[in-house]
Amino acid sequence: MIVFGTDGWRGVIARDYTFENLRIVALATAKYLHKIVADGKRPAVVIGYDTRFMSREFAEEAAIVLASNDITVHLTDSVSSTPQVSFHTKQKGADLGIVITASHNPPIYNGYKVKGDFGGPATPEQIADLEVIVKKIEKRPPSVKYKDFDHYIAMKQIRLFSAKESYIRYLKKKIDLDAINKAGFKIVYDPMHGAGIGSLSEILPKAKEIHNEFNPSFGDIDHPEPIMECLGGLVRTVRSGKYDIGIATDGDADRLGAVDEDGNFVDSHRIFMILLKYLVEVKKKKGSVAKTVSLTSMVNKYCEKKNLNLFETAVGFKYISKLMTNEKIIVGGEESGGLGTMLHIPERDGVFNALLLLEVMATQKKSLKRLCLDLDEEFGVHRYARRDVKVTAQQKKAIISACEKNPKDLGKFKVIKHDRKDGYKFFVEGGGWLLIRPSGTEPLFRFYAEFDSIAKVNELLDEGMKLK
Repeated sequence: MIVFGTDGWRGVIARDYTFENLRIVALATAKYLHKIVADGKRPAVVIGYDTRFMSREFAEEAAIVLASNDITVHLTDSVSSTPQVSFHTKQKGADLGIVITASHNPPIYNGYKVKGDFGGPATPEQIADLEVIVKKIEKRPPSVKYKDFDHYIAMKQIRLFSAKESYIRYLKKKIDLDAINKAGFKIVYDPMHGAGIGSLSEILPKAKEIHNEFNPSFGDIDHPEPIMECLGGLVRTVRSGKYDIGIATDGDADRLGAVDEDGNFVDSHRIFMILLKYLVEVKKKKGSVAKTVSLTSMVNKYCEKKNLNLFETAVGFKYISKLMTNEKIIVGGEESGGLGTMLHIPERDGVFNALLLLEVMATQKKSLKRLCLDLDEEFGVHRYARRDVKVTAQQKKAIISACEKNPKDLGKFKVIKHDRKDGYKFFVEGGGWLLIRPSGTEPLFRFYAEFDSIAKVNELLDEGMKLK
């Protein structure tokens, strides 16, 4: 069964993610395109792919299906990041973008992300419409023999292009590279064997890269997610080489993680706040702010302090992106390291956001550690952690049942408010919160918590995990 989760369709390669299922999804995409594109116009798509096992072959197969259904396909000629595909979807005036990627998932997964013509994740409504078509085709898959890839290339129905060159030129225009270069930062970048390989070094040639070899198994990295548990190599490199900053992007380079000069991990909550403060206070940008329910309460405090309108959504950047296309959003983002700004397309972009973070450090003449300390001084200490727990169907049912009862206490913490915008969020006395929700991309539950010390965070997470 093909199911679209928080960020597209993902499955285990060879078990769920097969050429047969991919053809079903690609055919559904073709039918959807002909449904939404006005008569007389030939639909167009942009397709890119990451460094995962057989991603190029899967991308070519999707391109064949779409081209055979009278759709012009712009296919990247090499590995490309999700932001690059979103950028080119908008630049080329294509009707949709497709990225063959499973983002931060373990190497046994691959996936299929869909992008809107506006340069960001397809809206929830677009995905819902696509899923209806997928389900119809699943019930009675057609038996079709497609012509080979070279045929569609010769007919110019599939057109190869470089995704990196114009994207890099665009980024260079958006960032104060002179300030960054003058600051002379010693930078190390970890693309985690993913689609970001080579991207930062083309813009900042002196930056050192690690884990920049093509490796579909991601080497010694469990899964390419820029969180503390997966960044041991980056931390060691920063400390041993005395770097000013360590930067990491995930498998498709749309998420960002960072390490300060002492090798301390800087989570996405603090990165969001640093960039938000910079855009509002230094760049003097006007507009609203958007966050998912899993992002730090510092955002709420700041918006109240600055009288900024705040939108809060369910988890998933597709909700943020939709807001960014309809509202004037300064910054919009989520806990997982993905955020977008009004300076760029309505999409997460780990490389762009890394450069913007470097611009903040350079123009404000502050280290990343100092910027984080400034947040503590302004908002009080906010610490955060997340635990991902694999569960059976029975355990999932038990956790949901326990949360539905709206517990009044979580151990020694008194619950003062509930929020069910996405999952189950419990606010406790003292300013902390716990969020429990099933993953939209993997068979597990995620437990998120924020409080004024990491000890309290872990206590709250422990109590949350007892709800079974």
